[in-house]
Amino acid sequence: MIAPADMAHCRAVIRTGSLSFHAASRLLPASVRDPALALYAFCRLADDEVDEGGNKTRAVLDLQQRLDLAYAGTPRNAPEDRAFAAIIEEFDMPRALPDALLEGLAWDADERMYDDLSGVISYSARVASAVGAMMCVLMRVRDADALARACDLGVAMQLTNIARDVGEDAAARRLYLPLDWLADAGKTPEGFFAAPHADAETRAIVRRLLAQAQRLYLRSEAGIAALPRSARSGIFAARFIYAGISKEIRKQKFDSITTRAHTSKMQKIGWLAQAGMRAAATTVTPRSPVIFAPALPEVQFLVDAAADGTRSAQHGRAAALIDVLAQLRARDETTGIAAE
Repeated sequence: MIAPADMAHCRAVIRTGSLSFHAASRLLPASVRDPALALYAFCRLADDEVDEGGNKTRAVLDLQQRLDLAYAGTPRNAPEDRAFAAIIEEFDMPRALPDALLEGLAWDADERMYDDLSGVISYSARVASAVGAMMCVLMRVRDADALARACDLGVAMQLTNIARDVGEDAAARRLYLPLDWLADAGKTPEGFFAAPHADAETRAIVRRLLAQAQRLYLRSEAGIAALPRSARSGIFAARFIYAGISKEIRKQKFDSITTRAHTSKMQKIGWLAQAGMRAAATTVTPRSPVIFAPALPEVQFLVDAAADGTRSAQHGRAAALIDVLAQLRARDETTGIAAE
């Protein structure tokens, strides 16, 4: 499916660029692990180009072109692009799913902030749950209930990332905390950028964010039993490793300003072992009724797209994505004219 040289490149990218996922992926069966590593390599490339590039707008528009080429069966001559095109063909990947990721990255380029928790979850749905839904497609799982729980896990992971990176994001003038929570704490975005402090109010915001993540981590577990048996330990591993970051933030008393939580290799090994035991337990325990909990409203469009099961049923980008890309394109053209 994926050329060996391209696959080797994707493995190397994830081995050095996404330690948590690389560790969890070791427990996945090869039939899922290889396409999953290729998928994450493409997503990592997209995220890095937007997050670290000098021109975020141009990076998003370039990614749109790369997706167009991959879905046309004529990918750009790069290992990640060729591997992703092979995934599209093999698994009939709905275009709405990578488009959702593209929209989230466009929001980053637009330097959006989010009025409330629902806005933060909507962002998390695009940059994280979309990847979770694509992972289900790689496992050939199209059950709506399982997809909803996979999206729960994606949101939980992204909320954890946001909680961990508060200080780092503030230094780069990025803010993903709900603005109403910030206002309740007597803070403004500009004031926070100028002087981020690990005071009681900021720690309370981080604590609230992690409480939301924990609720979703617990809900997500019900969906793992709906996955292929051979893949369950790998997904449990991802769940435990990312939740472990939350525990480290709690240990540092929710201070994500003066320090950045990290986990050790030995901790990851422990969580991998725990994942194996939990996966084995799912073969004998009754199915949890939590599997049938409604999807978060912010992720429902992802569940619908993945559950449909056919790439041809997706009719291009949603109007909201078209609008944000048009805005970015206009800004890019204006910037180019001004530079001349």
